[in-house]
Amino acid sequence: MDVVAVSTSNLLDYLHDPSPRTLGRSALEWLDRLRKPTVVHVAGRDRSRTRAMATLLHGNEPSGLLALHRWLLEQHTPEVNMLFLLGGVYPAKIPPALSHRQLPYGLDLNRCFRQPFKGEEGAIARALLAELQRVKPECLLDVHNTSGTGPAFAVTITSDAAHQALASLFTNRLVMTDLRLGALMEYSEQEVPTVTIECGGSQEEQAHQLAYEGLVRYTSRADVLSQEKAEWDVNVLRNPIRVELAPEATIEYRLAPTGQADLTFPPDIERRNFGVVSPDEPLGWVGEKGLSILTAIGHNRAETMEQILRVKDGQIYPAQALKAFMITTNPVIAKSDCLFYAVKATGEPIF
Repeated sequence: MDVVAVSTSNLLDYLHDPSPRTLGRSALEWLDRLRKPTVVHVAGRDRSRTRAMATLLHGNEPSGLLALHRWLLEQHTPEVNMLFLLGGVYPAKIPPALSHRQLPYGLDLNRCFRQPFKGEEGAIARALLAELQRVKPECLLDVHNTSGTGPAFAVTITSDAAHQALASLFTNRLVMTDLRLGALMEYSEQEVPTVTIECGGSQEEQAHQLAYEGLVRYTSRADVLSQEKAEWDVNVLRNPIRVELAPEATIEYRLAPTGQADLTFPPDIERRNFGVVSPDEPLGWVGEKGLSILTAIGHNRAETMEQILRVKDGQIYPAQALKAFMITTNPVIAKSDCLFYAVKATGEPIF
């Protein structure tokens, strides 16, 4: 029997062991029925333990929602209790559904999981953290789509055996970062193994399937924290540099620069994701302002750009062989979030 309750803070809705009747026939129908950020509890065979999974923290990243809806419709009984957190319901519901990362003029929810918990997004983040603290899960996943096309990977602030085992449920690529941005992934600092899963592009069917298959593994196994039982050997990329575009800078995606933008990338720049780019391969073009429109962030501080990029005859080249990822052709995300992350070709930190 479905149990639906509204939290005393009036910020969250709750579903307990939802039936197919509650869920609707499709994920979009379910999303249409959701009124608020929602917490879903599913009872497991072992009632003494709980695992948690967040998804839809960004309203335009559907793979986790699609996987969860499919899994709930199939009425699986998980090995342990499951806690599911659907955070970005409000932006996801803006027509057309699943097209808005965050509310217009709102904050990025996945940058609000730390003090001072600003605005409505901060209040939602704090409420979701309170649910985690109340339930005390043995581990936590945060399922996303990448901002561009490209292979799946995981991100964590710790790369020990437990985190690698969790990542391996979905992918063999794990990015370990010291950057702190206020993401839910930083819940790992509470000594709860926490991993972000980037399933691939939001429009890619293989990303949706990967999210579902990983969810099945996560919920059906008695042990998901032992590296001996990991799905794949994990390749760890350590402490990438985050390259950001200045707020006032302009960017275009064209085969050749028009002279109207500060930065121009080719339309197929996403093919560079997780590939090695040598120092003689151009990445794009800069205008008169050169590389001054870019900032490199490492270990939460600004770093010199000289070891990352160089300019020759208006074209941008890697200063050394690099492996880049999270490259996007969405200019909004390129400006509001970041252009890309990069490590050395070996996977080691640039600095």
